[in-house]
Amino acid sequence: MSKVDYSLESYERPKLKTPNGEKKLLLHSCCAPCAGEIMEALVASEIDTTIYFYNPNIHPFDEYELRKEENIRFAEKLRMPIIDADYDRDEWFSRTKGQENEPERGVRCTTCFDMRFQKTAKFASENNFDIISSTLGISRWKDMRQINDSGARSSEPHDLPYWDFNWRKQGGSSRMLDISKKENFYQQEYCGCVYSLRDTNNWRISKGRGKIKRGVKFYQEAKLKLSQLD
Repeated sequence: MSKVDYSLESYERPKLKTPNGEKKLLLHSCCAPCAGEIMEALVASEIDTTIYFYNPNIHPFDEYELRKEENIRFAEKLRMPIIDADYDRDEWFSRTKGQENEPERGVRCTTCFDMRFQKTAKFASENNFDIISSTLGISRWKDMRQINDSGARSSEPHDLPYWDFNWRKQGGSSRMLDISKKENFYQQEYCGCVYSLRDTNNWRISKGRGKIKRGVKFYQEAKLKLSQLD
């Protein structure tokens, strides 16, 4: 049996359908690199989608602005509407108080997902969307069950379905990287919050590496460096 080529150049995208034929999707987006593959799949499927960028966890503010602008740039390229939601950082810190030393994928991440999904679901309910979903699950660094549980839990009070489609399957994660390189997206090196930045820097120092230099690394530059080593 021959292996299917799921690469960006060869993959023929299928027509995706929402679980029960819902017409209007509000897609919570965490960043352009995670969103790129999903956004292209939704455009190819002609699903009426609006991007909802709400990520008060991202720290500091200039990092937040850079990630947001990358997502806006790609949304405009695809002619996909995007909502720039509030950056209520104080509320995020209030909710995660006492969870500063939780590990990645721990309780703090659940609190963070809940906050973002709750606002996404509320906006969707108030603005006539039929269903919500998120780009968070495409990253292999994330716990998909943790994300999907949060999405379903947050949308239920608004009587909205949460679309838990597995965007990783059939080469989705690989195409995510291919699109990031093609679009030269900003390559963030930590999840987003101040505690993730702290823990990532501590790990790097323990390995004899320097701290993260924010705002300077892009996917095409990384690709170029790899090609120079060949």
